[in-house]
Amino acid sequence: MPRRCRVHLDEVPLHIVQRGHNREPCFFAEADYGIYLHWLAAALRDAQCALHAYALMTNHVHLLVTPRRAVLVPKLLIALGRRYVQHINTTYHRTGTLWESRYKSSLIDAASYLLTCMRYIELNPVCAGMVRDPADYRWTSYRANGLGRSDRLLTPHAVYAGLGHDDLARQAAYRELFRHELDREVVSDIRRALDRGNPLGNQRFREALERALGRACLARPRGRPRLAERHPHPQSNDTALV
Repeated sequence: MPRRCRVHLDEVPLHIVQRGHNREPCFFAEADYGIYLHWLAAALRDAQCALHAYALMTNHVHLLVTPRRAVLVPKLLIALGRRYVQHINTTYHRTGTLWESRYKSSLIDAASYLLTCMRYIELNPVCAGMVRDPADYRWTSYRANGLGRSDRLLTPHAVYAGLGHDDLARQAAYRELFRHELDREVVSDIRRALDRGNPLGNQRFREALERALGRACLARPRGRPRLAERHPHPQSNDTALV
């Protein structure tokens, strides 16, 4: 059975997950996280991708990016993987692969699900029982998005920017979102969309993608985000099938 194509579109947010091979660790010491972020900055620049949220977990990574050019998304993962794996293999005297062969990804309807996806990503350490508060985990974007900590990797999305009239107002509004648990059905929808490589969005978003792709998009969420986001999603002209 042929493997399913991944779909990336210009200027449409993309949730990416890359897991360690056989779900084994991909970070072994604190220094490894810093090295990964260093190479991530270079890869984002070369692949012309804006990063809105991330979480570096022990055995997997979440990235929420908006690519300027969809065809460069694989370049982001390839370049980052090559440089980081070289560091790990050299540092720990190991050989062989570190990551699963294929990353998972899902297009995100910015108008309806961008903030929900950001929360899902930054709550990963809490859901994993590693910390009680997302601010207590160092290797996510929460401290920047929610507390104003400087993070040169991040580019705020228009939806996030619309949360308030200045940085302090936006951060306060963003923190308020974390006072409520993510709806279980929404969490299931996010995970299902990633597993199947399908988009996550409302009816209008899916129909627009289906017209662009000339085929059906199968992931149809049962629930809706807790917070309605009233910003239009970016227009897209380009399609990349990977």
